[in-house]
Amino acid sequence: MILRLLAEALEDGAEQGEACEILGVNETTVQRWRKQSGCEDRRAGPIQAPKNKLKPAEYREIRAIVTSPEFRDLAPSQIVPRLADRGIYVASESTIYRILRKEKMQHHRGTSRPPRKRHRPRELRATGPNQVWSWDITYLKSPIKGVFFYLYVAIDVWSRKIVGWTMEVSESPEHSSRFLAAACEREGVEPGTLVIHSDNGGPMKGATLLATLQVLGVATSFSRPSVSNDNPFSESLFGTMKYRPAFPDGPFKSIEDACAWMMAFVRWYNTEHRHSGIRFVTPEERHSGQEAALLEQRKVVYAKARAARPERWARSTRNWQPIEEVILNPAPADQEARVA
Repeated sequence: MILRLLAEALEDGAEQGEACEILGVNETTVQRWRKQSGCEDRRAGPIQAPKNKLKPAEYREIRAIVTSPEFRDLAPSQIVPRLADRGIYVASESTIYRILRKEKMQHHRGTSRPPRKRHRPRELRATGPNQVWSWDITYLKSPIKGVFFYLYVAIDVWSRKIVGWTMEVSESPEHSSRFLAAACEREGVEPGTLVIHSDNGGPMKGATLLATLQVLGVATSFSRPSVSNDNPFSESLFGTMKYRPAFPDGPFKSIEDACAWMMAFVRWYNTEHRHSGIRFVTPEERHSGQEAALLEQRKVVYAKARAARPERWARSTRNWQPIEEVILNPAPADQEARVA
């Protein structure tokens, strides 16, 4: 039986060592069985129960203790010493852990809230500007130790343009509401056309902000708690910002100083920085529709260069085709395959 199961596993691409471990048999034992034609599992198992095996009454006593109101929310490492302080010993920590595993009570017992599975945020696709935005808050050092300036920044996922920002002395849904409403007005966002993605913090989910976005006809999307990878565009923007040579090593002298630095950064990022993720055009050029003409011009330049010196080109010229679609939090490959 075991040899047949092992053969089926190997045919399906499993590794022999892993398959043997799952079946509970040693690889050398399998090799011996194969040499002995027609031999199967002859292991008899233990002849008698171990002397230290718990009696049924002892097992029931331990189970009653770990499920009692006093101990049901405690780990065995907490239960054992508490019982010892009362002059009671029922079993070792490892024994209690073994019983919890067997009873499927190791991870959740009693009335405590069970673990919650956090689902990935839904996939968001942008094929043009002002369809999907990402925003976040980062801290900037102030002259006072432990006190920060709070920089709120929104970026268009498709074009990478910084569409709005503000500098505040605190975090609040009210600040978030004002800065996003101003950005939507400045960009001329129509109701029902924009989704804004953010982290899961209080300033992102406050009632004031959600009410404002609802009035504007803007949909919301949120990352999983404590998962920065769900908001990669904002994280990447902050990385670019804080690794700029001009970013100060120490604190900003004042909030006015921080605002002046940010204004210069936004101007550089939107109008001078050629972004690697969008074929090295600037966010403003892509956002305003100049991208196609620029990339077409680059195609012509490269075609002329190749025609003049074809021996320098072993393959096709560089790809200057515009990136038509940008995906925020794409579905895993296996999920895409199932959908297809």
